Amino acid sequence: MTRPTSSGSSAAEWVRRPERSNRAILRLMVWISLTLGRRIGRLVLYGITLYFLIFAPSARRASRNYLGLALGRWAEWSDGYRHVLSFASTIHDRIYLLNDRFDLFDIDVVGADELLDALDGQCGALLIGAHLGSFEVLRAVGRSRAGLKVAMLMYEENARMINATLEAINPSAKSDIIPLGRIESMLEARTKLDQGYLVGMLADRSLGDDATVDCEFLGKIAPFPVGPFRMAAMLQRPVFFMAGLYLGGNRYHIHFERLADFTATRGTEREAAVTAAISAYADRLSHYCRLAPYNWFNFFDFWQKK
Repeated sequence: MTRPTSSGSSAAEWVRRPERSNRAILRLMVWISLTLGRRIGRLVLYGITLYFLIFAPSARRASRNYLGLALGRWAEWSDGYRHVLSFASTIHDRIYLLNDRFDLFDIDVVGADELLDALDGQCGALLIGAHLGSFEVLRAVGRSRAGLKVAMLMYEENARMINATLEAINPSAKSDIIPLGRIESMLEARTKLDQGYLVGMLADRSLGDDATVDCEFLGKIAPFPVGPFRMAAMLQRPVFFMAGLYLGGNRYHIHFERLADFTATRGTEREAAVTAAISAYADRLSHYCRLAPYNWFNFFDFWQKK
């Protein structure tokens, strides 16, 4: 079920929410983790998780509402703790993934063959995901499998914060980020695709004034941004859903599924193809949220009219 809408507020809630990261603390965490090891570094996460649950009540309520839909039952306090701990764990694991410590992880990949087949004779492909699990583990696999290169399109403010984070962890990772919201963004994405890159976007958040389409998500209607799919249609490449699910401990499952193929989509067919792709995206996101419910990291009221 889809219908086009347009968001009315000047900024989405996730944009307005203050950033909780601190570069000095992050650098300290990086030093502790790389010096003392992943097991010792993870001990800090339990305190961080408890602090977040106590002092972020609106995020706690949003987590409980989401988990109730994904789990199909009342979400207990322990479910909320596990949700936030999963989020903290994936952030912590970035330290190792961005420093090429793939040996620390047990990573299974599903659907890679179809993705590689799509790249055969085709310049690049688009990966559209969500704030679901870890994108860093996807980039790590891209670097380690047959020389695949992965770049990420992000809103400019997010790109600035992510680049600052990456600089603290591994400065060489900064070049894989393409900021959205600039005239050059589309050209940069096309250039990366022409060079054989996989170009990724996250399509479960929008800025406040972005056009959206209402789709059924976990049994309720929610607004999804149109922009990432319009860009995908304009770039005329095959599109795959991506998810790097965290399963606890050091285990990750990476999933790729074909979502759409805009390579032969004509201008008159574009809007219908975009709407169909968004609906398919919402369906696959629902599937993976139910499969791994503690992996979706949007700690705000996703179903509200922004």
